[in-house]
Amino acid sequence: MTTVLVAAAGGDAALVFVELGAVAVVLSILARLASRLGITAIPLYLLAGLAVGEGGVAPLNVSSDFISVAADIGVLLLLLSLGLAYTGEELRVGLRSGLRPGLVDAIANFVPGFLAGLLLGWGTTVAVLLGGVTWISSSGIVSKVLTDLDRLGHRETPAVLNLLVIEDLAMAVYLPVVAALIADRTVGSTVVTVAVALAAVVVTLWSAMRWGHRLSDVLAPGNDEAVLLAVFGITLLVAGLSERLQVSAAIGAFLVGLALSGTVQARADALIQPLRDLFAATFFLFFSFQIQPQRLLATLGPALALAAVTAVGKLISGWYSAGRQGARTAGRIRAGTALIARGEFSIVIAALGASLPNGGELGALAAGYVLITAILGPLAAKYADGIAQSRLLPANR
Repeated sequence: MTTVLVAAAGGDAALVFVELGAVAVVLSILARLASRLGITAIPLYLLAGLAVGEGGVAPLNVSSDFISVAADIGVLLLLLSLGLAYTGEELRVGLRSGLRPGLVDAIANFVPGFLAGLLLGWGTTVAVLLGGVTWISSSGIVSKVLTDLDRLGHRETPAVLNLLVIEDLAMAVYLPVVAALIADRTVGSTVVTVAVALAAVVVTLWSAMRWGHRLSDVLAPGNDEAVLLAVFGITLLVAGLSERLQVSAAIGAFLVGLALSGTVQARADALIQPLRDLFAATFFLFFSFQIQPQRLLATLGPALALAAVTAVGKLISGWYSAGRQGARTAGRIRAGTALIARGEFSIVIAALGASLPNGGELGALAAGYVLITAILGPLAAKYADGIAQSRLLPANR
């Protein structure tokens, strides 16, 4: 809020409050409409962001810094909620059984983007970046979809979460590598960077599973206010330290949720939900807020083609991963459709190549692609059971 006031110091603070209030009311209406339709509100939030962003029908002049920070917090809280629904033992099993599904996921979704970059004549480095854009599912959107559709307890959900974790951990290797490619570093320098990132992931993961119960014991005696503030503060601290160590902040937030157990885990989940919903709505709004509608039109063809190919890729990886968890046809389809959406990581990856030749084209294509999959994914997940119940497939679970 301080940032908003500072940004408005030279203008009309009242107008800023009116704009933010109007946005919140509109998001509320969209959430109610989505509830009436029985779908997640994510696509509606994204379309609202396009409408009020630069080039939209009703552009806002509120502080982009304020909205950006709120959006980042939204992602962290979504991942915290995922961690709270996932026990340490489930993660151990998932990591042991998730390597093959992770490999299938990488082949089915990285390769199409990489080949598309080469076909567009963008060069190897930019093609590697586009492969990353098409590879990684949006943990934020997927977690929101699973929550909205009440699927956290389904048989296939651990398979979906396993793939998200494997993808996030893979980013600990991928991001330092592409950063080195962009900077044209030596092989030795690249190896050191990747080693530091991997070590940080391993230490953080081990600490969460080994000592997490002690953190829960410390927090348990506090009242609800104390628990909420402690969990929120620890999440931001761990996420910030993770970023400093070149590990995804999303992994840090996920591990905080994973570390909590027992009654504290249940209390934290209930207390964090209102904050999560508020900041998550801001994240989805801000994401499309940054996209210029005219640039989307120029990349619509390639973006649609990539979205179609990689939607099939996620269906393949979700089908395979859920099958290893014992899910039947309907569960496998639900897993695949839940993974279709791309989001925050894809935009970060595309932004890395902004200074490269064809970096502008990469950014525009990535924005269009992410918006398409972010709308397609939740809708496909909503109607996944309908696909399974069609004449082509048996409606088993």
